Amino acid sequence: MHKIGFIGLGIMGKPMCKNLLKSGVPLIVSDINELAMNELVAIGAKMGTYAEIGETCDIIITMLPNGKIVQDVLFAENGVATKLSAGKLVCDMSSVTAVESKFCYEKLSKLGVGFMDAPVSGGEPGAISGTLAFMCGGERKDFERMKPYFDILGSSALLVGASGSGSITKLANQVIVNLNIAAVSEALVLATKAGVDPMKVYQAIRGGLAGSAVLDAKAPMICSRDFKPGGKISINHKDIKNVLATAHEIDVPMPFTAQLFELQQSLKATGHMDEDHAGYVQYFERLAGVIVKSDSEI
Repeated sequence: MHKIGFIGLGIMGKPMCKNLLKSGVPLIVSDINELAMNELVAIGAKMGTYAEIGETCDIIITMLPNGKIVQDVLFAENGVATKLSAGKLVCDMSSVTAVESKFCYEKLSKLGVGFMDAPVSGGEPGAISGTLAFMCGGERKDFERMKPYFDILGSSALLVGASGSGSITKLANQVIVNLNIAAVSEALVLATKAGVDPMKVYQAIRGGLAGSAVLDAKAPMICSRDFKPGGKISINHKDIKNVLATAHEIDVPMPFTAQLFELQQSLKATGHMDEDHAGYVQYFERLAGVIVKSDSEI
């Protein structure tokens, strides 16, 4: 089994590392959060600098907030790439743009190092349960090399195409997920304002065409006003910004997504960025002058 380096131990990264450790994968971890590192060291991981991870690990996984941080971790002074040797593989599971992924691919290719963009869907629950979905861009040989670890961390992994394809797929995923949450929020505000129990509305429609993984995940959170983040608004705000930047570059009009970005901007201005994206409902609540809440059991 390969020695794995894992950089980025946040909401997603830490439970992913725990699943790797449970499966007996030798793991070296790094993060600016020492508490997260210590928690993983206590259950079998080792701690290392970026350069040490580059030197000692066969495969390096990054799960970081944005593309700039990924590039800094890899290519800055004392970064991972300073100690990488030919034949190693970097797999970035962060949500970034295709341009950022292709930059890393091309720069690492010159060193003889493989690179995959493999962003995930499934949020914190999927990271904890090991049921994430991986959307992969890169070369087939690198995908096959990563496959045993995708199988530990997720329930599905698909090589979509060349470098950058995984990142594009994740942006498409984020459009669908975030607009769905906004639609669920708007509908439950309507029900509440009309005097109907929003939880009962959810239970009535979930078995029909309106039913979805998003509805099942977010409607109960909205009705119980549970905005503890599994997917922070701040991260989704970054993703939707990346969607619009990519769309504008290739002349794809995205009017609904542009409106969603302004919804997120409103929540940013009112201090909600560290909440779960179920918190989108608060935007619609302010417009309608109503609070969505239900005492009905889930």
